[in-house]
Amino acid sequence: MATDSPAVKRLPRAQRREQLLDAATRAFARSGYAATGLDDVAAEAGVTHVILYRHFASKAELYLAVLDRACARLSQDVGPSTGEFDDNAIPALLRAAAADPDAFRLLFRHAAREPEFRDVVDSVRSASAEIAHRHLREAIPAGPWQQWATQLVPALTLEAAIAWLDAGQPDDPVHAAQRISQAIEGVIQAASG
Repeated sequence: MATDSPAVKRLPRAQRREQLLDAATRAFARSGYAATGLDDVAAEAGVTHVILYRHFASKAELYLAVLDRACARLSQDVGPSTGEFDDNAIPALLRAAAADPDAFRLLFRHAAREPEFRDVVDSVRSASAEIAHRHLREAIPAGPWQQWATQLVPALTLEAAIAWLDAGQPDDPVHAAQRISQAIEGVIQAASG
């Protein structure tokens, strides 16, 4: 009896779930949430819809699982959002971005533009702004310029990391982090007036 679909290798549940999350991360990173269907994810994973639905009841549930995993990995690699900013923070962020560029782009490029999931990214950005504030309050007098720098430094850092990925990672994370730190110093100098 002939079948239209290739045989799918049986995997343990946890391993299959990781495979599906990896495939979904790649598919969503290519096109974003709205333009990616479950057909795209199933094809990327090389599985049927039935297998996909055994693990995730909906596209939204799958997307949230992808974002949650990206946040958990970022926290593991960079440190918890309650952490402090030090000389290792930016290199750690770049290493995390390089380790899973699709997840990093998905989290900070695509999910940030999708109203249904923006709260996930907003919580990361809010925690980053709090860390920046704790670091910058000693360097910049309280007031609107300190608030400006508190918002700009995390945004600049994340955008610089994405641009570094998009440029093909032209330097190792430590040297790239030094360049990003120079840009941050420029923000601090500008805000200090």
